Amino acid sequence: MAFPPERIVCLTAETTEIAFSLGCGDRVVGVSGYAVRPPEARRKARVAAFTTANVERIRELRPDLVLGFSDLQAELVRELIRAGVNVLVTNQRTLEETYNAMALIAGALGEAAAGAALVAGMRGEMERIAAGVPDRARQPVVFFEEWDEPLISGIAWVGDIIRLCGGEEAFPELAAGQSASERIVSRGAVMERAPEIIVASWCGKKANLERIRKRDGWDAIPAVRDGHVYEVKSADILQPGPSLVHGARRMAEIFAAWSG
Repeated sequence: MAFPPERIVCLTAETTEIAFSLGCGDRVVGVSGYAVRPPEARRKARVAAFTTANVERIRELRPDLVLGFSDLQAELVRELIRAGVNVLVTNQRTLEETYNAMALIAGALGEAAAGAALVAGMRGEMERIAAGVPDRARQPVVFFEEWDEPLISGIAWVGDIIRLCGGEEAFPELAAGQSASERIVSRGAVMERAPEIIVASWCGKKANLERIRKRDGWDAIPAVRDGHVYEVKSADILQPGPSLVHGARRMAEIFAAWSG
């Protein structure tokens, strides 16, 4: 293995964006099919979905290091390691862990200084977003819908962004759940929490806001009744890397619309 690695494969969108943000785009030889940032990443060989990948194609690319994210890639990573490939996988769940993961990846790529600058820039942008939140008499209760069937509430870093933007999670007790199965909620439970804002971001597909509004009994939920059902693109909020800044900006806009 060369150090710093000269040939890098990124199994996910967030690792792709991190590598490019660190100035390592010329060393990236393979990316996730879901990678959208930066646009030039789309010109790289596409070798992975999320939990699956073309292991033989990855081996053919002769990577010095493969970057991945999430325990959901455990089986894929096992297969790559058995094939003799060097792999670094992070498993961040909070905003702070996301900063740490970015710094760790930067160090592994031999770009520690660039990593520190990237993290500092992201922290600064998040602080600016938080500083721009106006004083409100109270915080809106927000239900973040990560998936529709089954209904899944937001992961921990989404909760961090909701609080940063001046909101209150509808299901704060579930946000720390490591797996999506730990964050499943019923439609009735959402009705009981009476969120004033609903934000949908269905991983890998466009959220159908009209379908959300038409769920049985949901017309009584304040968010639906008062017209505060929104979408944030999954690429902006469900990929724990630099793109979370885009999600935070959008969330702040949504909360501002609610407060009028």
